[in-house]
Amino acid sequence: MANTSLPAKLDQSQPYVIGAFRIVIGLLFACHGAASLFGVLGGAHGGGTVETGAWPGWYAAVIQLVGGGLVMLGVGTRSAAFICSGSMAYAYFVEHQSAGLFPLENSGEASALFCWAFLLLVFTGSGALSLDKLFGSRGSDRTREKGRDSATVAA
Repeated sequence: MANTSLPAKLDQSQPYVIGAFRIVIGLLFACHGAASLFGVLGGAHGGGTVETGAWPGWYAAVIQLVGGGLVMLGVGTRSAAFICSGSMAYAYFVEHQSAGLFPLENSGEASALFCWAFLLLVFTGSGALSLDKLFGSRGSDRTREKGRDSATVAA
């Protein structure tokens, strides 16, 4: 039995850790959207909801709910994470930064952290335990088989 080093074991678990990270970040983001849109989980800013169509709050809440849900489930993860990251960059630079340069000064910690967390997911992908992997792997297996068949015929 081979003695596997700790770094090798950590590398093997990486897709599952990314998957767990994606699920938690997506769930937390979707909760922010649900709170703003429906007044659940404490509601937006002390129990209320954002007015339908109000710029930028309502649109941000929709991105949070839908984008967070998609990321949590692992559906279109890279695209959804890109949009979520951009919305949080907007929130930080337009809504928070005017109150101070640093996140601790302007209450923009959540926006900054979500922005960078989603940007990480743009580059890492969904990891394990995602619907992208569940449905995408079947299609990519078929594509690989077709590629092998074509290569065999051409040879």
